[in-house]
Amino acid sequence: MTLEIFDLSGKVAMVTGSTRGLGEVAATALAKAGADVAVCGRSQTDLKRVSSAIKQLGRASAGFALDVTSKESVRTGVDQILQHFGKIDILMNNAGVNHRVSVLDFPEKEWDLIINTNLKGYFLVTQAVAPQMLERGYGKVINMSSILGMIGLPNQLAYASSKGGVDQMTKVMALEWAKGGVRVNAIGPTYFETELVTQIRDDPERFDFINERTPMGRWGRLHELEGIVIFLAAPASDFITGQTILIDGGWTAW
Repeated sequence: MTLEIFDLSGKVAMVTGSTRGLGEVAATALAKAGADVAVCGRSQTDLKRVSSAIKQLGRASAGFALDVTSKESVRTGVDQILQHFGKIDILMNNAGVNHRVSVLDFPEKEWDLIINTNLKGYFLVTQAVAPQMLERGYGKVINMSSILGMIGLPNQLAYASSKGGVDQMTKVMALEWAKGGVRVNAIGPTYFETELVTQIRDDPERFDFINERTPMGRWGRLHELEGIVIFLAAPASDFITGQTILIDGGWTAW
């Protein structure tokens, strides 16, 4: 065995929500492994920043404005990426939002935003990207899920519901496309220190609860996501599909 099974040279990756947090880490990891990367998000400033950083790694990159809740925006963005790079070998669905409040107080508007972004958005983007993968007989789809797709916590109604849906979506897509050469898997992280969880990170009681609940006794560190992203994108994982791989410091082993 050689490290070539982790080599992404010649591959093109598209990463949604890749202008910050776990998405930015994933996009950079794919570039480190040799992939050219289409950076997708809403902020032109951040699109340029992340794309420039990837170019400094010696990979081709460009930023594309994309609203994953809009079918028209998704179709336009995917078409632009295909025109620019010629193909998409790896798709990572990562764009996500959250709103933490109790079930009885949960606003319908926030429910719709979270479900439309975290679940419907994955569907719209994958539906737009997968046909050219199936036509070529090759593709890797990686969906960013969460441990909250498998466990429940108070005040996480819509987010946990969306991630449970992502896990099931991953299975259905994997089954439909297994013989077409397209593998579909998900990553289920625990709490990593990103902007999405700043409120929790700054709350001593909640911060301590997560540390105590995690067998390893700490939050995830951003660089610790890189290995699983590269693995699922690379030939090393060619016989894996329909799985959600948890990266949680042992949380779900209880």
